[in-house]
Amino acid sequence: MTALMLPAETNPPEEELTKELTALVEPGFLQLMQWDDSVRVLTFPVDHPLLGGQRCLVIRCHQLVTSKTAQGLCRSCARRMSLKNETLEDFLADVKTWRSIGATPCQVGGCGRDRKTYRTALCNTHAYQQQKMFRLPLEEFLRHPDVQPLPSFGPCMAASCPRDRDGTAHLYCKAHQQRRLYEIRNGSTLDEETWRLTTAAVSQSGTVSLRGLHDHVVAEVLYGMQQCNKAGVRQRDYLMRPLCDAARARQVTSLAELDRATLTRSSARWAGNFLKHAELLRLSPETERHKDVWKAVAFGLPGGHIVFDKIHQPWLRRALQDWAVEDIPRRRGGNSTRSVVQERINSIVYMSDSLRINRADHGMNVRLVGRDDIVTLLTRLLFLQEQGEISPSRRGKIVRNMRRVLNSVRSLGLTRPDRPLHGLADDFFIGTEDLPDDPEDEEAGKDLPTEVMRQLCEHLGTLGAGDTPEARTITELLIDTGRRPAEACRLPYDCLEQDNNGSPVLVYDNHKAFRFGRRLPIAKATASLITGQQARTRARFPNTPVKDLSLFPSRLTNPDGSKPISTGWVSTIHRNWVDSLPDLIVPIEVEENGECVTKMLPFDKSKIFLYAYRHTYAQRHADKGVRPDALQALMDHRQLSTTQRYYRVSEQRKREAVDRVSAMQFDRHGNRIWRDAKELLDDEYARRAVGEVQAPYGVCVEPSNVAAGGYACPARFRCVGCDHFRTDASYLPDLEAYLADLLRNRERLLAFTAADDWAKAEAAPSDEEITRIRRLIRRVQEDLDALTDEDRAQIEEATALLRRSRRQIVSLGMPRIAPPMPDFRPDRTA
Repeated sequence: MTALMLPAETNPPEEELTKELTALVEPGFLQLMQWDDSVRVLTFPVDHPLLGGQRCLVIRCHQLVTSKTAQGLCRSCARRMSLKNETLEDFLADVKTWRSIGATPCQVGGCGRDRKTYRTALCNTHAYQQQKMFRLPLEEFLRHPDVQPLPSFGPCMAASCPRDRDGTAHLYCKAHQQRRLYEIRNGSTLDEETWRLTTAAVSQSGTVSLRGLHDHVVAEVLYGMQQCNKAGVRQRDYLMRPLCDAARARQVTSLAELDRATLTRSSARWAGNFLKHAELLRLSPETERHKDVWKAVAFGLPGGHIVFDKIHQPWLRRALQDWAVEDIPRRRGGNSTRSVVQERINSIVYMSDSLRINRADHGMNVRLVGRDDIVTLLTRLLFLQEQGEISPSRRGKIVRNMRRVLNSVRSLGLTRPDRPLHGLADDFFIGTEDLPDDPEDEEAGKDLPTEVMRQLCEHLGTLGAGDTPEARTITELLIDTGRRPAEACRLPYDCLEQDNNGSPVLVYDNHKAFRFGRRLPIAKATASLITGQQARTRARFPNTPVKDLSLFPSRLTNPDGSKPISTGWVSTIHRNWVDSLPDLIVPIEVEENGECVTKMLPFDKSKIFLYAYRHTYAQRHADKGVRPDALQALMDHRQLSTTQRYYRVSEQRKREAVDRVSAMQFDRHGNRIWRDAKELLDDEYARRAVGEVQAPYGVCVEPSNVAAGGYACPARFRCVGCDHFRTDASYLPDLEAYLADLLRNRERLLAFTAADDWAKAEAAPSDEEITRIRRLIRRVQEDLDALTDEDRAQIEEATALLRRSRRQIVSLGMPRIAPPMPDFRPDRTA
């Protein structure tokens, strides 16, 4: 072993800060950890939900279980069971505790020495007296008047060790004595005095030694553990011990002196957590506002940093810092506040880069910039968009953010004398006319096809299998209710209520629009999902009041179940599940030899994400014909224009559906009439909108009937006898239903005897009409049967969409029935 190089002596931390940290550690936490400043050993309470853990199932084994897969055994017992190749029941029945764990005092009253072994229960000297001199049973030996307590041999010389020496000839306890001899036999050249200061304490389950650490390091650890415990962070002894051993081995005076790269990932994370809490004591907006990188916690935000160092011009950076100090307190939302502020700062970075690249002085002189620089900046952003470096929506957002910030810094008076923007030209601004046109809203149009949804629902049983049922429940809620993922994750425990009719209602909060207590009618099957999750949550947290409990409580830093699960956690599990599924085959249009053909191809799984279920929910309601104002209420949109975008997508889909079925249009004789669909498509689509009206089982193009909205048919709705009648594959169910009605009416009239023959003849459907309809049905079916599987799937999808979209139905005395929703979730009803 090579000699350990001690770090160079550094300036000790301020004693004032050490005293401040020590004073802030509450007596209740010290009592919980059984802290004695003279001993400096942390004892983790076994029964504490954050600091303790499960004891090993082996009798008289005092170790804690550190792995969920160890079947309730500590690491050593699990290894022994594996070597024996036994079941857990057989191992627990036959195992014998043979290890001496820890240092236990001799049972002789007042004796200052440790027992020889766990079974012996006496120190070496008293064990010799009992066995060789008095030869008495243990109980009689302990009562013998000549048995006297013995003094301790003194403390172990290892700085980390709270134990006593093993004898007068030894400087260390038994464990450290053995460790020292082992290192000597293996050629260690480490100086013994240094070894005493740096060697680790003997590991003992449930305890962590802080002996041998600098007072400031001890204060950082104690205060950091207290604050993490308050935040609900789970802390275990085996997580703290490596960090303390590393600080002792390097003899640092603060955790900040540790090189994080040389630590384990866990130790580096804990060191960062403890330092963060210590730094907060002397952190304030005034200490941060003049830095180029701010700690967000100094401004009351949950965490992270606010970065200004990419802004090259000092005047622009200082103005932006002054703006941020004013802007942050006006906002709500925690991490979202930091994200919004940082996003606007990043938008100004584009301005800074443009000034640095295009000006001779790199934009360092605030008095020289003007309108020309704004024009250059806008041109550069357009160039970046054309190069594909930024999207059109990103470009629009950058320009709007820059406009907001420039207007804000002027309104804050930063252009006055002695302020960073003094001398800034009045024409250095972004006007309304400079804002680029917004692209179409990206929220609409991201829905998933019905066939994809059907296949996803068929595989829901594999989502969250095992110990993560929350992932499946949340996914099903998103499919059924169309809520945002964050809204579903943050649902309170008592989110399920009933309306006046006894139907279930979901109560949720729209955090995006700051609208709380929103109510959404849901299906009973969806309500059963919530009641099942309520039962699981209550079983985990039986003592937490309902008003404080989350429906989906987080598995981390959440001792009382009040912290909701994170959207990122659900998204990760959902993404892994989607990626593990077999290919989802759907009909997709591709171009071959200059023509569009439909093939059954795998669907792009990257388009399947949690928010896509909200898009799908909205789109299938829009396709069904739900009114915009009703869909606006369902989606909880603040603006109707947002909801109306889904209807624009619906019109595009109807157009595509018309394109597909147009090639299979028939006249009343069953002859195909759409021979040149490609050339006539645009004209015919326009004609469908203004030159036709729906008939019972097709469309009518007779001008007077079209003008009357379908209520002025000269032939009294004898459509198959009129040359103005058209039909296609989407009307096949209507044709079949009409044929069945005609046959039923004919049979009913034949059986009716209370009418004259002429009246029955007038009312009875003609045999010619029945024959025409049968021939028309047979012709459409033959054409459908002649299609390939891919083309048939395409026509069926288009037919379903067109039938759902028909909102005005001309019927002969038949009641109107709303078209059904897609049946990929047959157990759910809207």
